[in-house]
Amino acid sequence: MKIAISTESAADLPKELLDKYDISSLPFSVTLGDKTGFDGEITGEEIIAYVNKHKILPKTGAINEAQFAEHFSKLLKTYDAIVHFSLSSGLSSAYNNAVSVAKKIKNVYVVDSKSLSAGIGLLALYGRKLADKGFSAAEIYEKSLARVPYVQVSSELKRVDYLYLGGRCSMLAFLGANILRIRPQIVVKDGKLVAGKKYRGKFERIVERYVRDTLEEFNDPDLSTAFVAYTSASPEIIENAVNIMKERGFENVYVTRAGATIVSHTGEDCVGVYYINDGGVE
Repeated sequence: MKIAISTESAADLPKELLDKYDISSLPFSVTLGDKTGFDGEITGEEIIAYVNKHKILPKTGAINEAQFAEHFSKLLKTYDAIVHFSLSSGLSSAYNNAVSVAKKIKNVYVVDSKSLSAGIGLLALYGRKLADKGFSAAEIYEKSLARVPYVQVSSELKRVDYLYLGGRCSMLAFLGANILRIRPQIVVKDGKLVAGKKYRGKFERIVERYVRDTLEEFNDPDLSTAFVAYTSASPEIIENAVNIMKERGFENVYVTRAGATIVSHTGEDCVGVYYINDGGVE
């Protein structure tokens, strides 16, 4: 059986990985003022420049049922079944839209990643690995669901501008963070964004502390694959994060730059490490 592995642009998988592992991706839409386009057509850099100039966040549009229907139908012309990995149902309606369509089409399985960015990508790569080993779509679906609770997803923010503009941070907290140089951590828990640790100081040093703290707290990683994902950061910060992950023993550490969907919510100067914290499974 030939199985398609599918995901969404919010997975932030770079094109080279999508091509290498035969993973298809469906884009979210993004609106900047009077301009609307797909994630990828509108870049994270454009969003950062727009928000810095206008102090207004863009709007993201979930993939709708018609788009999923077209996407799944096209894949089923080439593949026998589909396993689709979706942005957390706690963050977007895309998952529910995909499930609604899948109920009307045979051999389509939709996984609620309860994650975002490269956390979704990790599950999609695992799905491809299982497909290549000959597992059925139903088996891939069940095995992937079993790993969902162990996907470690968090990010360190230099600034809280986007949290403030999005109504997730008060003016008092916004001003206090800037004055005291508080750098908050954002964690995905049960499919939703929650506040994590708060650091203070220079962003370069904080990112290193954050990565080491994360590896210490979530200390049973699947060492086969990890991601360092970022919206914007200096090459030195990214290189240091990658080196720390490699020192821990990760075999493959991929670097990915977040697309427009993720940047719309986290903003610039955001760095995160992602891996599955279950020791690795077959």
